[in-house]
Formats: sequence, C-alpha cells, structure tokens
Amino acid sequence: MITDPLFYLVAVPAVVIMGLSKGGLAGIGVLALPLMTLAVSPVQGAAIMLPILIVQDIVGVWAFRKTIDRRNLYILLPSAAFGVAIGYLLAAQMPDAIIAMVVGIISIVFGARRFYLDTRLTPPPARSADVLPGLFWGACCGFTSMISHSGAPPFQVYVLPQKLPRDIFIGTSAVVFAVINWMKVLPYFALGQFTPDNLTTAAILFPLAFASTWAGVFLVRRIGGKTFYLVVYALLILLGVKLIYSALQSLGVFVWL
Repeated sequence: MITDPLFYLVAVPAVVIMGLSKGGLAGIGVLALPLMTLAVSPVQGAAIMLPILIVQDIVGVWAFRKTIDRRNLYILLPSAAFGVAIGYLLAAQMPDAIIAMVVGIISIVFGARRFYLDTRLTPPPARSADVLPGLFWGACCGFTSMISHSGAPPFQVYVLPQKLPRDIFIGTSAVVFAVINWMKVLPYFALGQFTPDNLTTAAILFPLAFASTWAGVFLVRRIGGKTFYLVVYALLILLGVKLIYSALQSLGVFVWL
C-alpha cells in the first residue's frame, strides 16, 4: 500500500473527478490520471485507477441501466476490443505524449465545431449511428483507453452528433466504458501492473469512488438536455487544451512552466 501523503493529496481529487465523470459529467475524468502522475508514474497511476474505474462503472451502469442505445453498443464494443488489443501490443512503444497530443487536437476541433453548430439559430440535424465511422471511433476509443484511460474524446466525437437524449447518452457511455475497462484487466495483469501495493491502494479509495460517482449522478440529473451538451462541448475543448499542454511538457516544451 502506498503511504506517501503526497500521493493521497492528488489521488483523492483525482478519484472525485473521475467519479463525477462516471456519474454523467462526461469527459472530465481524463484529468484524473495526469493529476495522479504528480505523485506516481503514469503506468502505476493507470494501474491504480483501473480497479477504481471498474467500481465506479457499477454505479454509473446501475443509475442509467434503463437508458441505453443498443445500436451504439453493437457498433462500438467489437471495435473497442480491437483497439484495446492494439493498445496492449504497443503499450511499451507508443509515447503517451504523442497520443495525448492527437486526442487533444481532435477534442478541441470537434468540441469547438459542435459548440458553434449547436448554438446557431438552425442547429444541424442529428446524425445516425453509422457503422463504418463507429468502427473507427470505437477502435480509437479502446486504444486510447488502454494506453491512458482517455477513451472519452473518441467516444464523444462519434456519439455526440447523434444528439441522443441526455440520459441515453450517459447510459450508453457508462456501459461502453464499463465493458472496455473489463477488457483491460487481462492486459494489465499481463503487463505486471496489478501488484499487491497497487491493488491495496485502489481498495482504500473505493468508498470515495462510490460516493463521488453518486454525486455526479445527482448533479447531472439537474442539468437540462441542451445545457448538458453545451457543457460537454466546453469541457471537451478545455480537456483538449489540457492534453496538448501536458503532451508538450512531456516532450520538453514549456519546461520552464
């Protein structure tokens, strides 16, 4: 078990942020792992977070179990499994900073475009859940989730234009990431990341994980549908900026910041 007070100083807000995201405040969870890496390595932080994510998934899936779009599940999950497998094979070779940079750019461009389109006098019509784009973004979702627990932006790029009702969007997201997180368990075991210390540390944070996820459910159900999507677009842009900034720091740019 980790006993360093500095770790818990950053781990507690990281778990709360992830819980709020799992409860429906889509996307903000991508901030959790970078926060934890202030005290531990990215690999160890990801290994500690995975059991916590699985616990939080239980709450999210239960809370929104009756509002799920099955077509999206059928399209996204098979390709996500492929993306997780590729992520496992490339885990040692793929620089996290490059992945973060690409995901960040996609997040900003997509979020800004959707925010602009949906605030016009005549917003664009909802798109259908087409198979080929879904297979592509599902694979991206599984890949980035395996590498850095950052699968939300690719998922949102595909699903947000469908303009699903708020609760169906959240419920579908909850199930997709619950399944993906279970897909990642065996690869993390194979990578030797589920050590007794990491698992014990994660278990200590379980009660906070439950409480923060229910808090997210409580908050999101008090946000109107249109407002919810505008908030998601804004968060997606901010998260994209954060990912790019972190990537540039990792690559040696802005070392003076």
